[in-house]
Amino acid sequence: MRAVFGIDVSKASSEVAILVNGEKVHGYTMSNDAIGFARLLGDLRTVHKPEIIFEATGVYSRRLQAFLDEHGYAYTRLNPLEAKKQLDSLRVRKTDQIDAEKLAQSQFVLNRKPTYVQEEVYQELRDLSRFYQNLTEDIVRAKNRLHKVLQVTFSELETILSTPTGEQYWNLVIAFPCKDFVLDLSKDKLSESIRQSTSKRISDKRVAYLAEKLITLANQSYCAVCAVKKTSPILEEVRYYAKELLRLSEQRQVVLDQMVELAQPLPEYDILLSIPGIAETTATSIIGELGDIRRFQSANQINAFIGIDLRHYESGNFLAKEHITKRGNPYARKILFKCIHNIASASHTKPCHIADFYEKRKRQSQTTSTKPHTIASIHRLIRTMYYLIMHNKLYDYTLTQNQ
Repeated sequence: MRAVFGIDVSKASSEVAILVNGEKVHGYTMSNDAIGFARLLGDLRTVHKPEIIFEATGVYSRRLQAFLDEHGYAYTRLNPLEAKKQLDSLRVRKTDQIDAEKLAQSQFVLNRKPTYVQEEVYQELRDLSRFYQNLTEDIVRAKNRLHKVLQVTFSELETILSTPTGEQYWNLVIAFPCKDFVLDLSKDKLSESIRQSTSKRISDKRVAYLAEKLITLANQSYCAVCAVKKTSPILEEVRYYAKELLRLSEQRQVVLDQMVELAQPLPEYDILLSIPGIAETTATSIIGELGDIRRFQSANQINAFIGIDLRHYESGNFLAKEHITKRGNPYARKILFKCIHNIASASHTKPCHIADFYEKRKRQSQTTSTKPHTIASIHRLIRTMYYLIMHNKLYDYTLTQNQ
């Protein structure tokens, strides 16, 4: 007897269809909580080696997956696009109940293998990686908003340091949100205020330089809002964004430290660090987004997983230009895209065959866009990572020159 459980997962509830030897014997709606899972567990225990099929629906299917892992049941988790292609028919009638039944019916035909269950550390790294990416997006958003309000109060302050970012700059913004906070102080009090505004030790020479520059910038400045008062709401807004940037940056560093602590025991961590241009932030993010690379059967599967496999369309005499599908993990694609440029930048001191390939393609390219040869370089990087991790080897540039 072969029993298949097709489960269509939604936000608060799921549809369950139970098929035995291809015939539906039962179907019901369960809540995605302890009560609903207890009912499902009772049904699972009535059959020997049940086959469980469901779609990966983001955070909503995570609870079902955790429940099945906890009770030791193997399952097949389908990519939603893959499921759609497998279940689509010419006559479309779609309900959650029908989807659950179709998932179970298709298993008798396709005989899908159970999903590879990764170690828990990879899921934790993915969660931290997503948290890190979200914090980075929040920092970019806060920087843009701070820039916008500073144009009204004290735009010249953005030139006080080489780049308008970092802990020291944001502390200076908090202390001097408009020129009056500079001009109302004597030089000695201004120097003392600068010294107190930074948590790091700073030399007297540096303090004197910043004080002189602040006075110069304040004398040049003209507020866009006439006679901005020290109690003006827009000054509170300037300080709010500067404080928020300090908080977000501190939190992001804490998340990165946690990622490094989790990733360090994994063998692929040192392997990725051995590739020139990949530092701990990129290495931990790659592991977090790609997970256990050993579960892929080839480097081409990783290409499809992140969506850089090519879309080919040909009909009659028409041949469309090939583009990447972008149907995979967008976070991993973004990380690897930036990684290629980091590898190319580091190649001046740390040679890498991927950087050599990138520069060669760049010279041969007839367009100014770097995207095509960056995508090609990502494929080469994936092949390199896959080979090194599968064979547990560190990167060696000299070996790549002998091939």
